[in-house]
Amino acid sequence: MELFTKLFSDLLVFVYHCFDRIVIHGYLSGLSRPEQVVFFFRQVVGAPVVSKELLSQRTTDYQNWVEAFARNHDIPIQWAEKGVRKEDFVRPWLRRMVKKGTYGVYFIFKSMEQGPSFRVTVPKFPTKDPNHRILAHQKSRFTHNYFYLRDEVLGPMIMRVATFFPFQTTYYLNGHNYIEQELNRAQIGFRKNDNAFLAVDDVAALQAAADKLSPAIIRERLDYWTLILGPKFSVKERKRINLSRFYSISQIEYCRNFIFKRNFPIHKLFERSCELGLWRLTAHKISEIFGQRLHRKMSGKLATVIDQIEHGHHVYRAYFKHAFLKQYEKFSTFLRNELCSNNLKDFGLRKGLDNLEAVREKLQAITSRFASFQAHWLNVHVDFPLLQRIALPITIGSVRYPGIKIHETRIIRLMEVLLHGGTHVGGWTAKQIHEAVLTTFGLSDSGYRLNQLRYDLRKLKGHALLERDGSCYAYRLTTKGLEVGLLFLFFHKRLCGPLANSRFHHQPDARLRPDSRLEAAYHRADAAIQKVVDLLAAA
Repeated sequence: MELFTKLFSDLLVFVYHCFDRIVIHGYLSGLSRPEQVVFFFRQVVGAPVVSKELLSQRTTDYQNWVEAFARNHDIPIQWAEKGVRKEDFVRPWLRRMVKKGTYGVYFIFKSMEQGPSFRVTVPKFPTKDPNHRILAHQKSRFTHNYFYLRDEVLGPMIMRVATFFPFQTTYYLNGHNYIEQELNRAQIGFRKNDNAFLAVDDVAALQAAADKLSPAIIRERLDYWTLILGPKFSVKERKRINLSRFYSISQIEYCRNFIFKRNFPIHKLFERSCELGLWRLTAHKISEIFGQRLHRKMSGKLATVIDQIEHGHHVYRAYFKHAFLKQYEKFSTFLRNELCSNNLKDFGLRKGLDNLEAVREKLQAITSRFASFQAHWLNVHVDFPLLQRIALPITIGSVRYPGIKIHETRIIRLMEVLLHGGTHVGGWTAKQIHEAVLTTFGLSDSGYRLNQLRYDLRKLKGHALLERDGSCYAYRLTTKGLEVGLLFLFFHKRLCGPLANSRFHHQPDARLRPDSRLEAAYHRADAAIQKVVDLLAAA
């Protein structure tokens, strides 16, 4: 990652890394197994028979409590519609809460989904205990409540609660929301779009806030909201059995964000990274990036693909087992490398929330290696094709400007005249430039007409090589135009001309060359070109 940052430091504003999406499952440790549920109802609650109706009663009581909670706090509650993104639908309510500066639940969705539950059956053969029932785990379809809330520490988050035993909970967090709360608390200015920071007054404070997210902070807030919004148990029930929640990481994403000064290099870097990634990122390279040994019994995916998702931008993905690395550009402002893991066992890590720091170190190292690989691939001359970019047509607004080819004689003559007259005060008019070109190169008016000149001036102006002097129709070269003009002329007169002549017409004898550093450099260039030609022929 340090190599990538050093290589493109002049193009970057800042770089930061943090957790992005975190999905956590919460399990009631005292009611996760069938024998615990039987003990709870028969010994703690005092019910003689653990029946389906008894379990359903707990579900009904909790659903009635949710309805009353929404009614008392004036919180909208409704069933989720198919095909509607929940986050987009509830965003207006979140904005109102942010504007008021309040915290709490602002929307509740109800959804029929599949989840873990218990099946109660009567034994096939009679037993000594007539109240004996068989409880077993099963997957069934029942109501889940989605609580959309704004926490004062973790920011906006979602809590999903299953309404049937064992009341499994799922929490959807985002590390960027936590960083936002920390920066607001420290009164540090920033600009954030969706789930990325595009500008910040103190980059070190931003990174410190990202590194501050810990298991203790997450557990405290999850325990609080689970007590407020989760299923209710009496004091007696809590004393008799352990009803604490065990939190495990189901899915986690860790990202590195590269914020650029300009939009142009982002797309070019991403485009070239995709080409190199599909070509160079073989199975051995993927396993090296993920820090795992490649063997025949490896399960899961091991491939690279390019996807186009609903946001309209392309995503490069490198799959490894149940995890994948992805890279994409967003909002034409930043480039993101993101590692997503759906099973931490792929990295030899435990899924308990207490292992969050070990997860951070592991995922951070993988994204760093990925950025280093890309930096090595991009640190070559062919990935900075200035002449190729200028040769391509560009569109500004509704106007399309043709490309500028380095071999165009008219453009070379025009640039030479503009460079020699660079000290002209007030710029040159089109007629003055036309007369200078005709006089300098001995051309006739029919050989280079004024309309052709105006066409060439339009191309130079479209590529930001030429600018008008105020509102007058007088032109002068821009700073970029001066550099490109010198490059074109030096290429033809001092580099391309002598080298081309030595290759095809006359090659000076290296043994009899004069004592000149420039002449020695030409001979070295001749030798290098010959070596490149030989390598291309061998390939």
